[in-house]
Amino acid sequence: MLLSAYARGLFPMASHRFDRNPEWVFPYRRGIIPLDRFHVPRSLGKVLRRGGFEITVNRAFARVIAACARPTSGRENTWISVGIERAYTRLHQEGHAHSVECWMNGVLAGGLYGVQLRGAFFGESMFSDITNASKVALVHLVGRLVKGGFILLDIQFVTDHLRMFGAIEITGADYLERLDRALSIESADFYCLPRSIQSRTQMS
Repeated sequence: MLLSAYARGLFPMASHRFDRNPEWVFPYRRGIIPLDRFHVPRSLGKVLRRGGFEITVNRAFARVIAACARPTSGRENTWISVGIERAYTRLHQEGHAHSVECWMNGVLAGGLYGVQLRGAFFGESMFSDITNASKVALVHLVGRLVKGGFILLDIQFVTDHLRMFGAIEITGADYLERLDRALSIESADFYCLPRSIQSRTQMS
């Protein structure tokens, strides 16, 4: 049901952690990050060059989505309900949902997760316990999507945090056209990177 909904431009959002009836959402204005115009802020470029973070993929999906669902300062309720968390964990187990983890000194510092459907990747949520960790994870994700032949990175809503990377808003109609093109691509490969960095990538 989730994959069918994504193919039509819909995604679920709960009103709180224990909401058993999430709403299916189709924003009038949709947020995307154009993969051919992805921008790495100068300050983040310095962080990447210094290194210090280790990036992995799909090593700790359950921990990433649980961290994304945690209450934070100014956000006591989460749209990631218990049911949504279980559903996306099952999607991950079936190979449709992926996580990117960012570690520092063996500790999970941040990360993100989302859903893959042909040439589209639907970014769901990210978290950061150490400054810049989620941003580093996003840079790795975009590099992987570009190399893998993806053409759509859906971020649902544009925030100031994502705008610095080149995020833009488009109309729902424009989004559906882009989605149709992305769904026509059967060759997109999330695992196209060399084996040496499929499961572990040291940023340096």
